[in-house]
Amino acid sequence: MPRNAPSIQDDVAVLLLRANDGDQQAWNAIVDRFTNLLWSVARGHRLGTADAADVVQTTWLRLVEHLDDIREPERLTAWLITTARRESLRVVGLARREDVGGADDLAANMPDERDNPVDTGLLLDERDSLLWHCFGQLNERCQQVLRALMASPPPSYAEVSSALELPVGSIGPTRGRCLDRLRELAAPAGLAPTDAQIGLERS
Repeated sequence: MPRNAPSIQDDVAVLLLRANDGDQQAWNAIVDRFTNLLWSVARGHRLGTADAADVVQTTWLRLVEHLDDIREPERLTAWLITTARRESLRVVGLARREDVGGADDLAANMPDERDNPVDTGLLLDERDSLLWHCFGQLNERCQQVLRALMASPPPSYAEVSSALELPVGSIGPTRGRCLDRLRELAAPAGLAPTDAQIGLERS
């Protein structure tokens, strides 16, 4: 690597400056880079596909409104995560107020993760639907952590910590326990998913 190669943050800083000057290509590059992470935040709050899409879109609209306020590139990821989390909580609150059914109705209406092309793409071994079934049997925290870590490009532990309000030091051990549990659930079906198969190649 060249000695003075630009860092990711340098790249983001350039994109922010260009986007703020009206460069559509720079804006598109920012959207491409962070959209999957925003989906992870929204789906981590157990939102359906339509609600999660609304959260992602609203988050980008908020960035357009506040683009001038973000002058340090390292703040962009945290700002996007915080905004997506707040919007997700708002949508969750609306859904709870509008829900007139019981717990059984809520469970029946939970989205099938395989219906979402963003989430489906995160599981590299799409041909085996049983793996998704096993994933759905994990507890909510495990699903949140693994889904966040599946984002592309992979978020840092600091970003996952901000998105899920988890201590940074607990993310690695939690990830390990959740993957072990997923393998236990998958074993009876003859599956032995690797980290690479579910988009988690972090050591």
